[in-house]
Amino acid sequence: MLIAADKFKGSLTAVQVAQRVTAGLHRVAPRTEVEALPVADGGDGTVDAAVAAGFERREVRVAGPLGSEVTAAFALRGDMAVVEMAEASGLQRLPAGVFAPLTSSTYGSGELLRAALDAGARTIVFGVGGSATTDGGAGMLAALGARFLDADGEPVAPGGESLRDLATADLSGLDPRLDSVDVVLASDVDNPLTGPKGAPAVYGPQKGASPDDVAVLDAALAHFVTVLEKSIGAKAAEYAVAPGAGAAGGIGFGALVGLGASFRPGIEVMLDVLGFASALERATLVITGEGSLDEQTLHGKAPAGVAAAARAAGKEVIAVCGRLALPPEALGRAGIRRAYSLTGVEPDVARCIAEAGPILEDVAERIGRDFLT
Repeated sequence: MLIAADKFKGSLTAVQVAQRVTAGLHRVAPRTEVEALPVADGGDGTVDAAVAAGFERREVRVAGPLGSEVTAAFALRGDMAVVEMAEASGLQRLPAGVFAPLTSSTYGSGELLRAALDAGARTIVFGVGGSATTDGGAGMLAALGARFLDADGEPVAPGGESLRDLATADLSGLDPRLDSVDVVLASDVDNPLTGPKGAPAVYGPQKGASPDDVAVLDAALAHFVTVLEKSIGAKAAEYAVAPGAGAAGGIGFGALVGLGASFRPGIEVMLDVLGFASALERATLVITGEGSLDEQTLHGKAPAGVAAAARAAGKEVIAVCGRLALPPEALGRAGIRRAYSLTGVEPDVARCIAEAGPILEDVAERIGRDFLT
């Protein structure tokens, strides 16, 4: 049996999910062989999944989204690095209850990428999601040597709002090592940079942006593209509408336009990196899952990717989750035979969150009875 589940956000890491499911299964069938392969789709938890799969965890001090230093990690195996932008620039790096949609910066994500280059990485899987930022990746590029100046020749301030003051953009100083490194932009988001489906409009409110803030950020990012067009040509506008440009507050755009990144759905990339195909060959049954199985799950989230790959290999898939908001027919279309939720055992959502581990063990015991006995 293979457990390939994502985290239950706010309750359990992907590693903990696998541990709890294994414990519950072994209550019923103690001799059952269980292989754990925690997964992620490029968002927060991506580095942890890589480390669980055998990568080495590396820690560095970088700028957080508000500029103060934080300790961020990336994962390294040979000359491949897995870099998670949320480690440096994620919402979890903000003080509790504090949002800064206009001024938060991806500068620390650029420092994290530079640390991966310093460690000898020749391939970088850049997982983006869970960001506190909407700066189009300008901070990241600045940390890697780009210059963004106002009309007085001074560097523009950090954050998306300040891009409206941008007069010149110079990417010629970007770290030359980027020319010989393969950067893969891994994300479950394929939105463009701006517009009704762009980063500010769709994801800005999750980062504390008011409707007025969204308008400011959208205009500032559009201006960012216009200034970049003067510097590097029409490809700036082409990248702005490319799939993934709007990922993580537009850091996807920065990666495409400045790092020469190629975009791939995050779960597909991570399944390759984690060695899912070989683990799948050994499995008779696959258990996947995440905190909430809902409509978003069906659009590039980890359980959908796991289920699609397993179905292609002829393997049966069941899912565990905190909350189930998909009907059986939708699960079936996704390749999931059955789903088990924590709320199906304990209707009190607050208790499910507080006691997710023990309740998940109970859920896994049910799965063991249904499928292993």
